[in-house]
Amino acid sequence: MSDEDARARRVRFYGVNDMATGWYVPRVAELVEQFNPMDVSTNTEDILELHNVQQYLEHGFFPNAYNEEARKQAVARIPQIRTAVARHFSAIENADFAAAVAGVDHEYHADLLDLLGRNKAFERCDSATVLPALINEGVHLGELLASKKLVQAYDTEMRDALRAAPRGAEHLIRRYLEDDVRGEVHLPASLTPVDARELLERYIDSDEANPNYVGLIAVAKENPRAGIDAKLKLRAKRRKAEMTATFFAGTKGFKTGCEVRLSDTQEDPVVFEMDTSEGMISRYTYSSRWLEATCDNPSILNNFLHLFEFVDYQALLVLPSYPAHLGVMERFIGTTGKNQYKVGVAFHSIDMRTLLQTRRYHDFLDSKDIDLEQVIMWFFKEYLVEEFGASNFSFTPSGRGTPYLQKVRHLFAEMESVANQFVLFVKDHELDRDLLAMASEQVRYKEIPSLLEGKYVYPAEDGDVVGILHLLFSDQSALHYINENLKADSAALLLLENHVAYDDFEGYQKPSIDFLVEQGVLENTGTRIQIGNFERFRILSALFTTQAASFYHLSEAGRAEAETMIAKGWVTRRSSLLTDAEGNYFNYFLNAVDFSNGPQLRNKYLHGSQSNVDSEDAHFETYIIALRLILALVIKINDDFCLAASEGKLEGASL
Repeated sequence: MSDEDARARRVRFYGVNDMATGWYVPRVAELVEQFNPMDVSTNTEDILELHNVQQYLEHGFFPNAYNEEARKQAVARIPQIRTAVARHFSAIENADFAAAVAGVDHEYHADLLDLLGRNKAFERCDSATVLPALINEGVHLGELLASKKLVQAYDTEMRDALRAAPRGAEHLIRRYLEDDVRGEVHLPASLTPVDARELLERYIDSDEANPNYVGLIAVAKENPRAGIDAKLKLRAKRRKAEMTATFFAGTKGFKTGCEVRLSDTQEDPVVFEMDTSEGMISRYTYSSRWLEATCDNPSILNNFLHLFEFVDYQALLVLPSYPAHLGVMERFIGTTGKNQYKVGVAFHSIDMRTLLQTRRYHDFLDSKDIDLEQVIMWFFKEYLVEEFGASNFSFTPSGRGTPYLQKVRHLFAEMESVANQFVLFVKDHELDRDLLAMASEQVRYKEIPSLLEGKYVYPAEDGDVVGILHLLFSDQSALHYINENLKADSAALLLLENHVAYDDFEGYQKPSIDFLVEQGVLENTGTRIQIGNFERFRILSALFTTQAASFYHLSEAGRAEAETMIAKGWVTRRSSLLTDAEGNYFNYFLNAVDFSNGPQLRNKYLHGSQSNVDSEDAHFETYIIALRLILALVIKINDDFCLAASEGKLEGASL
């Protein structure tokens, strides 16, 4: 057997859920049966393999052919193997360190550093011996920084190694800014904020800089410990723009986008088409006749609900970035920062569509001498009073002819005002204007209360429902593909669109099907696997797609099913005007409460910190975003009032 074959066969423990685990079990059994505590190899790589064998035994991985006696004998080897491993690494001294680590495969580097640290080798051996020996064996700086004991033992040397080249900054970025980092990053205590700042500056300016990492610095929250302040972020922002322009210079690319048009002859309210002639262009054409016939205040607001589809069937906004809408590549590839609002193609598509719809409709109404802000004022001043007896609400439109810079500032202030008005109304069931005048705190959109208790249903963070949602709806589920004739984007679609029998599934898929049948999610009729309970399925689908279900939009049977799911520990109910995802969306656009990569429009405009070079066109674009946000808030407030009225909490009828 060649050295390469032997290394490929060496036991590696990647975790209990790794698919390679079963492949190594025969080799584990072979090594356990051959193990002689009186005659242990002195080769470090052999010892590292024994360490991995020990982990297999500790987690109960044995050949299927093993009986109970064979299992007991294997388990009895664990303390003997542990002792042999510890004895080997405890004997490594300065003089033989280089020889001891020579030839260790890169797959074992993490185990090597871990065991050297556990057995105090870094305390016995000096850095002048250890670091060159490890680097000579291909142990990278990132792997060294993953060892807390090594970094503590060789603090000054590791600081020097980090500062030696601009790319050392990538480890600071992984430590402070990047989300979902594999492995820990321990920085030397002697590395100062000044060191970090200088290193990040050199990295931003260097030819070796990764645009993704530069982008993370640009949108990061200010962090004095990491040397990140507003100046560094601006420097990174400009450098990222420069790198992006260079990358796309001369590149034809792929045309994508959205168009919103009006037609004087079209009968249907809206016609959608996807133009693939030069790329992928979504085209929405609206009937001018329809829009002209719906120019009264209630119809104008209803057009945002039904014609422009700002919400789904349960009145949840389609605007947020939902994880279910991220593609496989978007979820698993790319560099995402901590405190970053993760968006993908679907989010950008909806964002573009709804902005164009809002802008086109604003212009259309303006041509009819109708001001959208006046419509919003009608909603608060007249509609809430007439339909629900909710008096004293107010919204003051900005005057016509006012520069858009002032309009934007005014609109953000008015949006906070109506949010605060609603908060007080929910708390007291009346709106005291004098009390409102005393409210000075910034609106926390995720904490705006609802008129209804337990308005939203949320999935539990752990337990059976997590597995159920994955198996049914994820494109990574093992159940969505059987063969080329029986496949779909999810197991749910596969079962809804096809007649699939139990025996159509492969053997490895059947335990998952059995689980879903046991949980009452699926039903085996004997000839077909099908949805077992459509009310339960509808709630589960909403939990996956929008991260919540609206309890009061469910049928009576659906509400009963939601209560059953609560009893099972699958879901919980909480009350607020906005769902968690909707609240995150508002915070992303308006402030820096939760996310560092948003435009922070409310903060910039109300604090007067927007760019001085912004043109009137730029302010108009922000104005359209602000209009969309307050219209979304109006939709949610209206839904809350309508549901409360239908539940007997208020008198009145729906819009």
